[in-house]
Parts: sequence; structure tokens; C-alpha cells
Amino acid sequence: MPQKTLAETLAARESLYVNCGHPMCCKSTKLDVHALIERLGPDHGSMHQDLVGVFGCSDCKAAGRDRRPVFFTCLPDYESLQAKRNRDWKPTFDRTKPP
Repeated sequence: MPQKTLAETLAARESLYVNCGHPMCCKSTKLDVHALIERLGPDHGSMHQDLVGVFGCSDCKAAGRDRRPVFFTCLPDYESLQAKRNRDWKPTFDRTKPP
């Protein structure tokens, strides 16, 4: 059983990026989680070990470079997290005039 599924990644509104590990390339691409779910299924894992066999760098393949491992970056939905933090925020400064 995967630690985290693609459906959980989508529900959390997280962004997934795949990064090429070749030093001559280092290309990074944002993944479409909806398309991954359609292709792999909602119960497929979204962790590195679950996705690494699915991806390879097309730019390196076209350039004839040797295949290097790809890496994944998962970014949380910071905008939503920030809105939750600030929802109940109230200023703490005192507005009384100094003596």
C-alpha cells in the first residue's frame, strides 16, 4: 500500500514537479495530477518510489544523453494554508494614546 496516493495529492491541492537528474539538462516540469490519475489510477502512489519508473527525460533522450534518474518535488498549496492561518488573525497592538 502506498504512503500517499495520487487522489490524496489531488485532494490536498499539492503540485508535483518532475526534475531531470542529468547535469547538462536539469529540466523541471509541472505534472498534471488529473492526467496521472486517468493514466495510472487514483490509488497509485504519488511518492518518489511510486513514480520514478514511469518518467524519463524526453529532452535528454532526444539529445542522445545517457538516462539519469528523475526526482520529484511536491509543493503544498501555500495560498490555502496561509488563508487558514490568517482567517482568525487579529492585531495585537494597543491603539491607546501614549501619556
